[in-house]
Amino acid sequence: MAGANGSGEGSFEVPRVEVRFTKLFIGGQFVDAVSGKTFETRDPRTGEVIANISEGDKADVDLAVKAAREAFDNGPWPRMSGYERGRILHKFADLIEEHVEELAMLDTVDAGKLFAVGRAHDIPGAAHLLRYYAGAADKIHGETLKMAQRMHGYTLKEPVGVVGHIVPWNYPTTMFFFKVSPALAAGCAVVVKPAEQTPLSALFYAHLAKKAGLPDGVLNVVPGFGPTAGAAVAAHMDVDKLSFTGSTEVGRLVMKAAAESNLKPVSLELGGKSPVIVFDDADIDMAVNLANFAAYTNKGEICVAGTRIYVQEGIYDAFVKKAAEVARKSVVGDPFNPRVNQGPQVDKDQYEKVLKYIDIGKREGATLVTGGKACGDKGYYIEPTIFTDVKDDMAIAQDEIFGPVMALMKFKTMEEVIQKANNTRYGLAAGIVTKNIDIANTMSRSIRAGSIWINCYLAFDPDAPFGGYKMSGFGKDMGMDGLEKYLQTKTVVTPLYNTPWL
Repeated sequence: MAGANGSGEGSFEVPRVEVRFTKLFIGGQFVDAVSGKTFETRDPRTGEVIANISEGDKADVDLAVKAAREAFDNGPWPRMSGYERGRILHKFADLIEEHVEELAMLDTVDAGKLFAVGRAHDIPGAAHLLRYYAGAADKIHGETLKMAQRMHGYTLKEPVGVVGHIVPWNYPTTMFFFKVSPALAAGCAVVVKPAEQTPLSALFYAHLAKKAGLPDGVLNVVPGFGPTAGAAVAAHMDVDKLSFTGSTEVGRLVMKAAAESNLKPVSLELGGKSPVIVFDDADIDMAVNLANFAAYTNKGEICVAGTRIYVQEGIYDAFVKKAAEVARKSVVGDPFNPRVNQGPQVDKDQYEKVLKYIDIGKREGATLVTGGKACGDKGYYIEPTIFTDVKDDMAIAQDEIFGPVMALMKFKTMEEVIQKANNTRYGLAAGIVTKNIDIANTMSRSIRAGSIWINCYLAFDPDAPFGGYKMSGFGKDMGMDGLEKYLQTKTVVTPLYNTPWL
C-alpha cells in the first residue's frame, strides 16, 4: 500500500501469527461458552477473519463470577502474604517478557497496532506495571489512630473482593494490566471482559497467569459483547467492584447497571478531547513533532489523543505549514512493516465513523489542509488528516473522533486559550508547549484535566496516577491511587484499661 505521501512501503516480511487460545478462561481452565456460540475476530489490515472466539454471555459470566467468588472467599490468594502474591506476579511478568514477540503479534493482527511499538513498549510496559504492583503487594497497611477517648483504634486495608474489569480495544495489553495488576496485588479475584474486537492477547495472558502459579479462579477472562457479557458483569450481584475504560456513553450504562444491582463502586476512564497548546516562544519543529505524536499515535485511537491543537497567532501560519508537511510524510500501511508510521483503524465500524467525521468537518466549514481520505485497496486505513479554520463549537472540535484527525485553531492570549481549552465536556489530558516557566505553571493549574504534560506528551509512568475530570470519568489507574481503589478501609476499635497514656 502507498503511504500517505504516495511513497511505497518497500518489501518486508510478515510473520506467521499463531492463535493458540480461543476459548473462555474460567476457574483456571479454557472452556467453551455454555451456549456453544463463537464470534469472529478480524484482522484490520485486511478485514479477514483471524479466529473464531468462544462467545461468553450471562451464563458464562455467572460461572466466572462464581469461580472468582470461591477463589476470594475460600481460596489462598487474599490470605497469602503480600510477599507471596508479589512473587507470583513477578513470575507472571517474567513469562510476559519471555513471550514479547508473540504477544505483540497478537495485538498487531487484532488491533492494527504497530508491531515495533508493541514489541518495544506495550508488552514490556505491561511487565513493568505488573512488577510495580508486585513490589507494592507487601506494602499495604493501615494506620494506628490517636483516639480522643480510652480506646485503641487502627485501620486495616482489605481487598474489595471480586472485581469486574471491562477493557477497551485500543490498547488491549496496556488496559488489561492497568486493571488487573493492582487488583491482583491487592488480593482481589477478577473477571475480565476484553473488547470483542481484541480478545486474543487477554486469553494468552490468562494462560501465562496460570503458568505463573496464580490460583484457579483468581483471574477469569470472558470474551463477548458489551450488551450481553459486559452488561452481565456490570449488573452482577456478586461483583464487588467495577472498573471500566471506554466511551462516555457506555460508561453511563455501566454506572446505571451498578446502581440498580448491588450499588457496587465504579471507576470509569472515559472519552477525551485533549488540547495541545503551543505558545509563540516554542521551538516550532519540536512543537509540530509533539502535536503530530499527540494526534496520530496509535492512529488516533487513544483516549488522550491531542486532537485540539491551539497555536498562538505569532507562529500559527508557520506551524500549519510544517504540520501539513509532517503529516504528508507519514507512511500509512501494514503495521508489521518497520517503515510504517500508522496502521489501520481497528475495524470497519471505527473506520467508517472516522470518515464520517471528516465529512462533517468539511460540511461545518473547516478547511481540509491535508489527508481526509481512505487509502489502500483493502483494510481500514485512513490518511493523517488536518483541518484549519476550526471553531470551538464544531463537532470535530467537541466530539471524540478516535481517529487520525487534527483540528488546528489560533489563539491570542493565555487567558483566551485557558477558556478555550476548558470548553469541553471532557477533562482527561492536556499538553503545553512553552519555554516560559510562569506560563507553564499558570496553564497547568488552570486546565481542568487529570494529566498535564509540559513540553512532552503521552508521558505515562507506573508511578503517575492517570484518570479524568468531568465526563472523562473518575478514579485513577496506575500509581498508588490505582491500588487504593481495589482496597477498602476497616476501622477496628477496642477499649483500653489502666493504660498509662492514650
